Amino acid sequence: MLADPVTVAAASPTPELKLAISSVTGSGTERIDTNGGGYTLITQHSKLAKGARHYLQIQKTVNAVDPYTGLTKKQYASVSLTINRPLFGFSDADMIALAKALTDYRDDSEVTTARILQFQS
Repeated sequence: MLADPVTVAAASPTPELKLAISSVTGSGTERIDTNGGGYTLITQHSKLAKGARHYLQIQKTVNAVDPYTGLTKKQYASVSLTINRPLFGFSDADMIALAKALTDYRDDSEVTTARILQFQS
């Protein structure tokens, strides 16, 4: 089990996150930001017939004004990363390198999250 809470240092524009366990299942945890930022972090692990699946999702909840009605409503956004690992052929180091390659690709100046959000591929 990871530390409780997990503290993630601030990285502009995201403030420090202090993610404490709010629920535990046999396959993972849900953590909420005790700093009150509206963040939730979900971790799930699954054993598959041909390996394992590890899923991470961060969600953020905000109160936003609906531009059509003028009413304030809760809105949710999320980002996730899934790691599928076969039973054999890939070491921990191999999987770490593969996950890092994905985040490096996303963070490359020729790609960027902003361009992905603009449907560029």
